[in-house]
Amino acid sequence: MAKEIERKFLVADDGWKAAAGKTQSFLQAYIATGDDRSIRVRIIDGAQARLTIKLGRDLFVRDEFEYDIPLADAEELMRGAIGIVLEKTRHRVDYRGFTFEIDEFAGFYHGLVVAEVEMQSTDDRPDLPEWLGREVTGDKRYSNMAMAIDETLSTELGHGLSNPPL
Repeated sequence: MAKEIERKFLVADDGWKAAAGKTQSFLQAYIATGDDRSIRVRIIDGAQARLTIKLGRDLFVRDEFEYDIPLADAEELMRGAIGIVLEKTRHRVDYRGFTFEIDEFAGFYHGLVVAEVEMQSTDDRPDLPEWLGREVTGDKRYSNMAMAIDETLSTELGHGLSNPPL
């Protein structure tokens, strides 16, 4: 079992693009959710698939289990998704010893750009690049699960707008 320890931020500008490394495209759907758990399926670059189980109410630290699954299974699971299938492109940016994952959303959340930094410990204090905006760690409106299953969320997040203020 792995622990997921991460902070999440809105992205204030495109300053990260010059340092972007690996890029992947995701289709991501939730097949089961609860107050303290979720099961999601993800198709990566149209070629790989992964099933992820997350447990815990805290959006800062949760238990996480990930498994590679056949692409055909992932496609079938997505047909039974709760809510919408999220579309996003993830860019990895290394910055002062930490990797920031920048998600540019397409489809339903087109224009929304968020960054996450995963940490090894709750004591880690990564330096924050200038291109980061407001921290939204713990704001459930920015959890991918809530974005996929809560139909009213797109209005709150300013559907079609780039990082609207809340």
